[in-house]
Amino acid sequence: MWSHGDVGADELEPAALTSTAESVAAEAAELVRRARESMLAGRSVAVDTKTSDTDVVTAVDTESERLIRARLSQLRPGEPVLGEEEGGDSGGGVTWVVDPIDGTVNFLYGFPWFAVSVAAQLDGVSVAGAVVEPVSGRRWTATRGEGAWCDGRRLAVAEPAGLDVTLLTTGFAYKSDRRQRQAGLVAALLGYVRDIRRPGSAALDLCAVAAGWTDAYFEHGLQRWDWAAGALIASEAGAVVSLPGEDRRLGKDATLAVAPSVAEPLRAALAECGADDV
Repeated sequence: MWSHGDVGADELEPAALTSTAESVAAEAAELVRRARESMLAGRSVAVDTKTSDTDVVTAVDTESERLIRARLSQLRPGEPVLGEEEGGDSGGGVTWVVDPIDGTVNFLYGFPWFAVSVAAQLDGVSVAGAVVEPVSGRRWTATRGEGAWCDGRRLAVAEPAGLDVTLLTTGFAYKSDRRQRQAGLVAALLGYVRDIRRPGSAALDLCAVAAGWTDAYFEHGLQRWDWAAGALIASEAGAVVSLPGEDRRLGKDATLAVAPSVAEPLRAALAECGADDV
């Protein structure tokens, strides 16, 4: 059992952190769900851009993150929050890493593949996480060392027999020059794998690997809030996971989650196709 500062050791147990992550993410997901219903009914939502015209942020992203921050300040006072929309710093103990809507473009278009992601990291390592889907209501959770779950069902990765029957998901950057390089990588990889999908939410793509719905996920350029919860869920379901900076063969900012049976063949294929140059 951990002990850290003046916080009770039981409050630093990963299971307690997971419970908090799930409850807060679920509350924010309900806010996002109601906003989506209003959009579908014809009400407009304010939209702005960040790094490029394709990198959007909505007023709902901001509202969701502010709700999460407010609830965490009540439930976990004094613990820092790192969020996509309002930034923040990582602390030396527990830091909450938040993506208020992962898959904002999908949300904006009404495509129902987006989620709220909340993770607790201890000294930079994810120990608890929850990804909650506003439309389906699915709740994906994981506690380090305790497994990963979706709505009470324990998750386990698939066991593809080879790379040629591996279903891979990926994503693309917002800047057009990098997107073109990524497109070249995908074109080259198509000759190695069964097929490639691009659903549009890193957190849910990682959860899909955990569930065995797909066999692997690979993407360059993710931020900590994109993978903090989802990568833990994939890992606890048995996936081999590499986070940005951990495997230079794949590029300095590559994230990979893959079923163990095809982990090394996929790494080799990615390297051969030039992943480190993307």
